[in-house]
Amino acid sequence: MSQTATRVYDELRGEILGGRCTPGARLREEELAERFGVSRTPVREALRRLEADGLAVVTPRRGAEVVRWRDEDIAELVELRALLEGQAARRAATGGGVDLVALTELCDRMEEHAGAEGRAADEITRLNLELHRAVHRASGRLLPDLLVRLIDVPVVRRTFHAYSETELRRSFAQHRELIEAIATGDGDWAAAVMHAHIRAAGATLRAGREPDPR
Repeated sequence: MSQTATRVYDELRGEILGGRCTPGARLREEELAERFGVSRTPVREALRRLEADGLAVVTPRRGAEVVRWRDEDIAELVELRALLEGQAARRAATGGGVDLVALTELCDRMEEHAGAEGRAADEITRLNLELHRAVHRASGRLLPDLLVRLIDVPVVRRTFHAYSETELRRSFAQHRELIEAIATGDGDWAAAVMHAHIRAAGATLRAGREPDPR
């Protein structure tokens, strides 16, 4: 992909993941080319890359739009995350390669932001992703690559925006328990905590969604 296409891709990807481009929003080549001051060719390249990432859908003669997440898509995503992240937590606990101090510091920083105005949901989300990725990296060579596309998607990134104060505290407590399980080397415990953590997040996400258009 050309440097120009990469620039367009990076900008659009950030807008989609950050929620500034909403599900179903049209991504028109001509408008994007004018906005970025480029020809339509790099825009087309960027849209194809977004489609490969699962962030956009490109339809011949209709153009592109930001991917829509149906209830069944989210249910499948939660099941896959629970399965794979549970296994990642198990391996992290038994492999001994986790930086427990770094994980604890991430928990501390998330909890500090919870008291800020508006709960600083974007920063909590960033720190949460960093914590999960640290667990993934400690699980081996293949799982991190499998998991990256399951957690770095708009519906996952926006989960903390839907949390109540009680749900937020529950999530933080599960992070602490996960670290304790990893520290003791108990793979079954770590996997169980991660399973519960992912499923609880999925339940909150589904509860806060508008009904699918039919």
